[in-house]
Amino acid sequence: MTAKPVIPRERASQDVDEAIDHYVREADTQVALSFVDDLRHAYTLIANHPSSGSPRYAYELGIPDLRSVQLKRYPYLIFYVEQAGYIDVWRVLHGKRDIPPWLDTVGNRSQHN
Repeated sequence: MTAKPVIPRERASQDVDEAIDHYVREADTQVALSFVDDLRHAYTLIANHPSSGSPRYAYELGIPDLRSVQLKRYPYLIFYVEQAGYIDVWRVLHGKRDIPPWLDTVGNRSQHN
C-alpha cells in the first residue's frame, strides 16, 4: 500500500501554528519542536494507515468518514477524512476542548480549504 499525502486544510494549519506558539510561550522551543515531531509521526501513521483513526466523533457528529488520531506525547487530536488520493486533515485540536463545536467551524465539508 502506498502512503497517501496528508494535506491539512488552512484551519488545521492555523491550529498547528497556534499550538506551536503556545508551547514556545509557555515552555520553550525544544518542547515546540517535540510537538512538531510528534505531529509528523501521527501524519505518517495516517498516511500509511488511514483507517487506524478512531471513528468516535464520526458517530457523535454524523459524519461517516471522519476519523481522529491522538498524538502520542501531546494532548492533541488530528481530525481527518480519507479521500481517494489524499488524507484531508480538517483540524488539529487540543483534546480538552469541546470538540464538536470546534469541528463545526470547518465549513463546507466537501470543499478543501
